[in-house]
Amino acid sequence: MSEDTTAVKDPTSTETMPDSDSNPTTETINFTERYSEVLGKVNETLDQVDWSQVGRIGKVVGILAAVIVAQILIKGILDTINLLPVVPGLLELLGVVVVGQWSWNNLTTSDKRSALVNRVQTLRQEYLG
Repeated sequence: MSEDTTAVKDPTSTETMPDSDSNPTTETINFTERYSEVLGKVNETLDQVDWSQVGRIGKVVGILAAVIVAQILIKGILDTINLLPVVPGLLELLGVVVVGQWSWNNLTTSDKRSALVNRVQTLRQEYLG
């Protein structure tokens, strides 16, 4: 019985060996062809890019990254300050005082309000064009 079992195992093991040898070669050729196709497509796409605009995009991405890092740092500082018992209430009071003072200086008379509107419009035209 054991001889029959070994006789059955030997043909199957020899049949799988050549198939496994030929598959890596075929897979390597397929991978090489696919790799060449993908690189060709990437090169075509990169050739279509307007490289004169990349500097502007880089600046925008840099500014956005700096803003994100600054916001994370500010949030950490404010969370730390918020843990102190008296400081959050004092900061709220300081905010109310600053807003009240600014409003008193810029909004009490019609001349001051019109001057403020003119300053805002000038800044808007300067930055937005």
